[in-house]
Amino acid sequence: MPGLGSIINAAAIVSAGLAGCLMGSRIPSRIQDSLMTANALAVLFLGIGGAMAGMLQISGSSLSTHGTVMMVVSLAAGAVIGEVIDLEKQFTRFGEWLKKRTGNAKDQNFVNAFVTASLTVCIGAMAVIGSIQDGMYGDHSILISKALMDFIIILVMSASMGKGCAFSAVPVLLLQGGMTLLARVLQPFMTDAAMANLSCVGSVLIFCVGVNLLFGKRIRVANLLPALLVAVAFAALPV
Repeated sequence: MPGLGSIINAAAIVSAGLAGCLMGSRIPSRIQDSLMTANALAVLFLGIGGAMAGMLQISGSSLSTHGTVMMVVSLAAGAVIGEVIDLEKQFTRFGEWLKKRTGNAKDQNFVNAFVTASLTVCIGAMAVIGSIQDGMYGDHSILISKALMDFIIILVMSASMGKGCAFSAVPVLLLQGGMTLLARVLQPFMTDAAMANLSCVGSVLIFCVGVNLLFGKRIRVANLLPALLVAVAFAALPV
């Protein structure tokens, strides 16, 4: 059944969010703060690891980097596009709408938790590759693996940030489900080079989410999301 992978992923996020909120209500604030710091560090190194894996190259006994120009161009162009559209504002508006529609109007941290968790679980090559494989071949294996990873991430996040994290299931279901439906259209563009670029830039954005978690909101990550599209387009350029 095409789309089952995204449904399983969304269900994992919801269940993790509920479990995390139940845990959070029983955990002292001091431990919640430590959980938040631990989660921020984990997200930071998840981003660093992904970016380095894509950029570092071993040639014999020497270590070199590649893809630097692609990363800089993608982030710069993506930032301009994102700021013009102001995706951060649109994301926040959607979070505010969800907060009211779900009866969480009094939860002051709902929108921040929703946006942060959504950016963490929606960015990455696994979501794209998994959704396309789900749509083309009915292969849910990558999205099920992603669901297990997201379960742990959201469990910890929701314990320290609250129930807004559970609602990150909504954009996950919409984005991954949409890519599954459009799999036959997207597949020709998702070459190995495009996926490598997407993974590298996506990892940088995940690192930015970790920075915001650890140091407060310093980077408008949602406004950098178009960088992912630029990275895919970059792969089609003759080099």
